[in-house]
Formats: sequence, structure tokens, C-alpha cells
Amino acid sequence: MHILVTNDDGVQAPGLLALAQEMRKLGKVTVFAPDKNWSASGHVKTMERPLRVKEVLLADGTSAFASDGAPSDCVALPLLGLIEDQIDLVVSGINPNANLGHDVTYSGTVTAAMEAVIAGVKGIAVSLDSPEGFKGMLDYSTSAKIARRIAENVIADGMLDGVVVNVNVPYLKEVELKGYMVTRQGLRVYRDALDERIDPRGKPYFWIGGEAPTGVDEPGTDFGALRAGYVSITPLQLDLTHYKAMDVLKKWKF
Repeated sequence: MHILVTNDDGVQAPGLLALAQEMRKLGKVTVFAPDKNWSASGHVKTMERPLRVKEVLLADGTSAFASDGAPSDCVALPLLGLIEDQIDLVVSGINPNANLGHDVTYSGTVTAAMEAVIAGVKGIAVSLDSPEGFKGMLDYSTSAKIARRIAENVIADGMLDGVVVNVNVPYLKEVELKGYMVTRQGLRVYRDALDERIDPRGKPYFWIGGEAPTGVDEPGTDFGALRAGYVSITPLQLDLTHYKAMDVLKKWKF
């Protein structure tokens, strides 16, 4: 079993190290991640410039590959042959914040796993629902163990083609978790705001800011499961077609 571990927070992120250490219990691990933070990058693939790759050491002394490309590039490059050995599974994370509802379209963590699935390799994305405004070092130990258990199930039972497994873990100790829940995408509530400022040369520039997003707490959703203390496991499909809407469009007159 050869597992590729990646993320969108950068190759030296502590969540990546915790994930890699747990995945090593399942087989050979190659770590290939961006050399900087690409949070909220979405599904980016670099086409208009060359990509650089270098070998680096992680905090535990093990080797990893770092690229100046996006998270999706860090999956595409190994799968296209930069890593000679066949990769059987891609696990992306551990993101320090949850990826719920519409977050999955923004998330570099999730879209890195999507890149794997597009290439015909199983993909898992793992995120930790850390408390808002948390100070200090996050504890990734529980979420890393959960990631390993999810990976064990994917390895043993497989997964349907075109499906990304999106995992969100409450920020709790393992003994405090209520259990595991298979969920659907919930509804994120974004509270973005535009902040316009003037630079020293008198020209305007803009920040997209606002308050942290919330969500609709509904039973059976990823957001609802986390709020109830459960690990949320959401199967995401790459086919975004709204099939009922097709019937409406077929009635249009062109």
C-alpha cells in the first residue's frame, strides 16, 4: 500500500506531519505538499509556468517533497510520474479548520483529494473543527487516528469511482467523541464583507473579510454532526449536474 499525503497549509504544517505519521502504520508514505499556505485556493492547476520541486525534511526527520505549485499540482505531479511507484491512495490534510457545506469548493484540502479521484485514485480529505480563536498549538492526535481508521476502511472495502471522502473531526479527545456519522453536505452561512482601503500612493485596494462563517445545524448534515460531537463522513461526487434542472432546461425554446 502506497499512500500519498498532501495538504493546502504547506509542507511544514503540523497537521500534515500528524497525518503522515499515522498513515505510515498502513504502508509506504510519500509526502508531497506545497511550499507555502494555499488555504481557500480551490481546484487550481498550474498551466502557464514551470513547477519547481525540492526535497525537504519534516520535523520528525523524515523526507518530503515540496512544490511551489497548488495542492492539486502536488497530487497531479506524483500521479503523472514524478513519483515512480504506483500510488494507491491520496489522503489530504489535516486542515486546522472544518470544511463543511460549500467550503468544499474553496478548500485546497478537499480539491487535492478531488484531483486524485479525477485521476482514478481513491481520495480522502481530513479536517479538524478547531475552536474559533484558538491560541497555541492544536492537538491533531485524535483527528490523525480517525484519518487512519477511515483510510483502513477505504483500503479494505474500496470506494465508488468519482467519490471523494470528506472527513471532519470535532476538536475533542478520542474518548469524548460520540461516534461516526455518515452525512450529507450542510449549508454554510458566509458573512463576508468588503473592506476598501487606500494605499500610500492614494490608490484603492480591497480585502475580502468579515466574520467567521457559521452553518445551519440540521440533523444528518456535516455541520449538525460536528455540533453533536460526531465525526462527519461525507461522500462527495464529482458529477455536479442537477438532474431535475435538466428537465426544466429541456423545455426552453432556443
